[in-house]
Amino acid sequence: MRWPAAVLWDMDGTLVDTEPYWIEAEFELASRHGGTWSREHALNLVGQDLLDSGRYIREHMGIDVEPTTIVEQLLDSVVARVEQAVPWRPGARELLADLASHDIPCALVTMSYRRFVVPVLDVLPSDTFRVIITGDAVSHGKPHPEPYLKAARELRVDPANCVAIEDSNTGARSAEAAGCVVLVVPNHVPVLEGTSRVFRDSLVDLRTGDLAALRSRVGPSHRS
Repeated sequence: MRWPAAVLWDMDGTLVDTEPYWIEAEFELASRHGGTWSREHALNLVGQDLLDSGRYIREHMGIDVEPTTIVEQLLDSVVARVEQAVPWRPGARELLADLASHDIPCALVTMSYRRFVVPVLDVLPSDTFRVIITGDAVSHGKPHPEPYLKAARELRVDPANCVAIEDSNTGARSAEAAGCVVLVVPNHVPVLEGTSRVFRDSLVDLRTGDLAALRSRVGPSHRS
């Protein structure tokens, strides 16, 4: 059984459950600018590039605010919430610690901007992620493969030898297109089946050896 060359982590909904923070911030934004919003619209944004989300919000919320300003106002709200409490996903920190004990490099691959990532990283050991790819550091966000390709390149590993951990269709498409095996742990939105995807209900009790076994299980999607 071959160990993964690296594990590439999505953040929102996978490492931390910040989606409720984003949704609260979006409804506040709508109220502040006289727009209308719904939970259905909010869930359509899960995993999306932030600037694309800003454009979607401008159109569907019906507010006359530039997408870049929308993004910055949302980030102000969500960062403030994360600084008060980081909502970890069950089993995530334990898996990170086990990967570190086996010297498996990890990268964080998120469409959130760097200033949102900082308060999450501040409460983890400084060497948890050897590479950090954020939405403001790529030309094409998820579902384009660029974020995962960039992470693998900076780690000097072949993405085909990596395991990506995702919670959304958008993220899974990005990782799959980059050539990664994708461990999908759905959270707020359902995720479609895929030939390079293995599904699990939770990260609880998941360890490095379990990730090493994933490559032998890809093909028609599997659930465990």
